[in-house]
Amino acid sequence: MSTPAAGNDAGLADPLLANGAGTGRGGAGSKDKKKYWVPADEEEILAAEESGGEDGRPLLYRTFKVKGILLHPYRLINLARLIVIIQFFVWRMRHRDTDSVVLWWVTVFGDFWFGVSWLLNQASKLNPIRRVPNLALLNQRFDPPGNGSSSSSSQLPAVDVFINTVDPVDEPVLCTMNSVLSILATDYPVGRHATYFSDDGGSLVHYEALLEVARFAAVWAPFCRKHRVEPRAPESYFAAKADNAGPYAGDAPAQFVDDRRHVRREYEEFKARLAALFTVIPQRSEAHGPDSAKGATPTFMADGTHWPGTWFEPAANHNKGQHAAIVEVVLNHPGDEPQLGAPASSENPMDLSAVDVRLPMLVYIAREKRPGYDHQKKAGAMNVQLRVSALLSNAPFVINFDGDHYINNSAAFRAAMCFMLDPRHGEDTAFVQFPQRFDDVDPTDRYSNHNRVFFDATSLGLNGIQGPSYVGTGCMFRRAALYGADPPRWLPPDGSVSKQLSSSDNDPCHHFGNSMPFINSIPLATHHERPVSPPPASPLDAELAAVATCAYEDGTGWGDCVGWVYNIATEDVVTGFRIHRKGWRSMYCATEPDAFRGTAPINLTERLYQILRWSGGSLDMFFSRNSPLLAGRRLHPLQRVAYANMTAYPISAAFIFLYDLLPLMWLSGSEFYIQKPFATYAAYMFAGIAMMEVSGMVEITWAGITLLDWCRNEQFFMVGATGVYPAAVLHSLLRLVGLKGLPFKLTAKPQSSGAAAARERFAEVYEVQWAPLLVPTVVVIAVNVAAVGAALGRAAAGGWSLPQLAATAGGMLFNAWVLLLLYPFALGIMGRWSKRPYLLFVLLVVTLAAIASAYVALLPVFAPRSVSPFWLGFWSRVGSSIFPTSWRI
Repeated sequence: MSTPAAGNDAGLADPLLANGAGTGRGGAGSKDKKKYWVPADEEEILAAEESGGEDGRPLLYRTFKVKGILLHPYRLINLARLIVIIQFFVWRMRHRDTDSVVLWWVTVFGDFWFGVSWLLNQASKLNPIRRVPNLALLNQRFDPPGNGSSSSSSQLPAVDVFINTVDPVDEPVLCTMNSVLSILATDYPVGRHATYFSDDGGSLVHYEALLEVARFAAVWAPFCRKHRVEPRAPESYFAAKADNAGPYAGDAPAQFVDDRRHVRREYEEFKARLAALFTVIPQRSEAHGPDSAKGATPTFMADGTHWPGTWFEPAANHNKGQHAAIVEVVLNHPGDEPQLGAPASSENPMDLSAVDVRLPMLVYIAREKRPGYDHQKKAGAMNVQLRVSALLSNAPFVINFDGDHYINNSAAFRAAMCFMLDPRHGEDTAFVQFPQRFDDVDPTDRYSNHNRVFFDATSLGLNGIQGPSYVGTGCMFRRAALYGADPPRWLPPDGSVSKQLSSSDNDPCHHFGNSMPFINSIPLATHHERPVSPPPASPLDAELAAVATCAYEDGTGWGDCVGWVYNIATEDVVTGFRIHRKGWRSMYCATEPDAFRGTAPINLTERLYQILRWSGGSLDMFFSRNSPLLAGRRLHPLQRVAYANMTAYPISAAFIFLYDLLPLMWLSGSEFYIQKPFATYAAYMFAGIAMMEVSGMVEITWAGITLLDWCRNEQFFMVGATGVYPAAVLHSLLRLVGLKGLPFKLTAKPQSSGAAAARERFAEVYEVQWAPLLVPTVVVIAVNVAAVGAALGRAAAGGWSLPQLAATAGGMLFNAWVLLLLYPFALGIMGRWSKRPYLLFVLLVVTLAAIASAYVALLPVFAPRSVSPFWLGFWSRVGSSIFPTSWRI
């Protein structure tokens, strides 16, 4: 990625390619997407050019819609399928001829729910919108070319960055520190962004790792600015192949090779120091000896004082669930004036005389933990970050990351600002959501980790309504929206967000807690132009610790109407819904190259646990007071439909699971039909499925995703529907009757990072971790394989008449479809044998042959009437030649 100045011309020439210009990555994909999209805002652009922009401000993003040649057929196909579904139900209600009334009613309700779910899903995708930020105009208006991150004249608003982590072992510390380094080196004015690192484990390893980060960042950040390298996470940068790096974009090509070699050596030393922390800190603590008062060995800091957080040898007030609050400023506010580095010398090989060497503010936070308090996991940690950051930098915008995500495109913050500062809907935009992308997923994305259908199709559909949902990471928020303010378009003509926040309640402590410095900071957070000044030191120490205590939120609106929402597994979706419910908008921003990248669970069991947490939390939301059915008039009707679909989708699992088990009934020894005439029933079913698949083909065309991505999405939905979603439904039923529900296991992170370790991480795909969550899907696979084997056996025995054979062939198509959708799961439970997928097909053929042979042998004994006379005589002669006379019945 080139600097904003270098990328301006490309942005003006082709907004769809603005974020990919000069990178050497993603350009072809952008061109493929462009041919299906046309501008939808020409009139707005022309009006803005004639009037000089609304309020003198330019329009900072372009809006594109799908070409009519794709959009109109897409809508017609969906309309036609809706008509077919309605006709199907009318026909079923008029023809109630069945072999089982109970099963008939169950399938009617199931088909009805499938139709409703499909309608809810499609309704939100009928007007997809793609919005593309124009970085050239943003820089021209707020940060003119030549200033960049080294000028005090930048008018870009300040941003507070939140990073969350818990354990330096479960979440590898090197991966987490790479995330911090990518933020410290990002392309944004140095004095206008600050990073708040939340360590929920209170580990000294994380704190001292940040000290090492500050030391290495003094070399890494200037190197990135001087040579404009991408990405700015060193592990990913040094692991990338040279042909993926793109053309050189810096100002000193002759010095690049030597500088890169020097920084690479520094990075290797940095990694060695990080790895040594796990040895150095215990050795240091053992050298000081045990604490006689506590009867344990304290963890000592480098200055010889006790670490107030978690000790390696846990003791009272020093373990993960019990320690004091810690707020430490690792890097102070750098000020607004640039500070150029030193020229090259024997001690400093890099020439930094023309580079701003300042580093952004960096703060370590470990909130207080006490027994008896529900600390609310990630949501509680981010609410503490929200309060601490308000006292120190109080930026009007905040963006949150998981510890395993890093900035892959250094212009990402600027891209989000294009939406926040645009004169059309900027003031009413509460958050900008970026898609989640991952480095460590296997090439075929076996378990649909990338979730392309949601991020590249559904999110674009939501973009055409009130905006995408919040998905937990890589999202920039307007701080005022998190405080519970109303959007300007819903305020009285004489009101403002700042005025509402300062006078919304006679007792602001009831909402925000009893910290007056924090309450006084709230109205200031709405002013974009307010310069960020270095915070005072000692007067705030006690206040910073106070807002990070457990008891601070008691009796307040935190976790309800203020900050991130509590008491639910999917705090991200509920938080976004609460903001949308108040009338705010959101925007979807997909850049090229990807704005952020991270790691994902590529082990089957870990992936299923992740889906269980999401689906269980979604159902909890649907049956709570945050249900989209109960939202007020400010929520757009189609946005309500979209949230209803996102929260109620696991209910389909009960019917899908039943359908997956029905083939055994269809292929039993006697005729069995849920609906007669079966031929008409099958025709409706296949017509509906075929139209849905055709609609999906059109959808992936305008969304720009591959057929493999779409197939993986279909496959893993079936995997979830056979095992995970039924467990989520059980969880919600238990919660509805007042029980605790199922425990949700946190997703483990891969233990290595960077592309260099890709081969090692892919090995996790072949690990089998057996859990009860796998059993239902195994049962479904066994049932469908047994049904196909039994059908083949009965056909071999001549047990089918011609009409029955046709009906059975239709049933076997359903069996084959189910098995195809469960193919990734079958590979997953094969473990390392799945490296040779052909073995799965060999095993399938052998199993079918064995079942068919057993069925053929047993059918004349248990159901002789279902065997034709010819074959009955044939198998009798075979049996008499094989078995002794005494064995015959």
